[in-house]
Amino acid sequence: MVQEEMTQRVKNLEQRLKNMQGLAGQKSISFKYLCMFLDVHLSPGFKTPKFEKYDGHGDPIAHLKRYCNQLRGAGRNEELLVAYFGESLTGVASEWFMDQDTSRWYIWDNMAHAFVKQFQYNIDIAPDRIFLSNLKKKPTESFREYAIKWREQAARVKLPMDDHKLIIVFLQAQEPDYFQNMMSAVGKSFSEAIKMGEMVENGFKTGKIISQADLKAATQAVQIKSDNFSDTNEKVEEIMMTSGSRRGPRRASRRYEQPRLFFDNSPEHYYPLQNPQHSVVPPQYVAQPPKHPRRRSRASQNLQQPP
Repeated sequence: MVQEEMTQRVKNLEQRLKNMQGLAGQKSISFKYLCMFLDVHLSPGFKTPKFEKYDGHGDPIAHLKRYCNQLRGAGRNEELLVAYFGESLTGVASEWFMDQDTSRWYIWDNMAHAFVKQFQYNIDIAPDRIFLSNLKKKPTESFREYAIKWREQAARVKLPMDDHKLIIVFLQAQEPDYFQNMMSAVGKSFSEAIKMGEMVENGFKTGKIISQADLKAATQAVQIKSDNFSDTNEKVEEIMMTSGSRRGPRRASRRYEQPRLFFDNSPEHYYPLQNPQHSVVPPQYVAQPPKHPRRRSRASQNLQQPP
């Protein structure tokens, strides 16, 4: 009996050592270690509100304001504010909170400063007017979806813009096709600008408005066809010229060939130009020179010589 009690105590001691050292080299899972705020006691009837979660994106100061407004019933109980702050976090923000040493947070301000410092980059990269003017519409989203997304980003600009400046920056962010057809939106509300953009979008879909990209593509297609036609003509001419040079010079038609007269040891003579309307070419002949006179006898030659 005594031995069984000793065995049980040893097992309990081993389990406590495991809890203190952690499992497989991990952190301890004992309640004292896991609970970050052991000394915080909830008042009777306290109900945990449904917090709006912060995932590490967005303005951290804005989240602190929302959190304090949700726990305004806690009054000046800063320990309760710090203890429940982790319930308003999710994602990377919750992981950051769980890894902190809460012993350094004596008051609410200590935790709030550490939180803002960790996520200060969200404030540093907050959208400005340059960012808004470069925020373009994606091909996969409608104009209304794009406009709502753009307006949400515009609301994060630290120096709020009035309606006139808002429309000017919104038009600067549009592609040339939308920009040219939405100039009349200047001086109107943002909702009217969205309706006007949707009308332009519908005009592109129905073909009532021709986009510059389509017009440029059509012009290039016509130019390519014209260039191809010119290249084809040049190739045909080159082939004809090459073929003609191989065959040699073409002979003149016999219908228009001029007849020639041939004489022995005499220059050539031609008939005058015939009428090309004649279908029958005059016959060609050769004129024979006159025959040489017969030689006289030697006796006759002697009679004619003078004495």
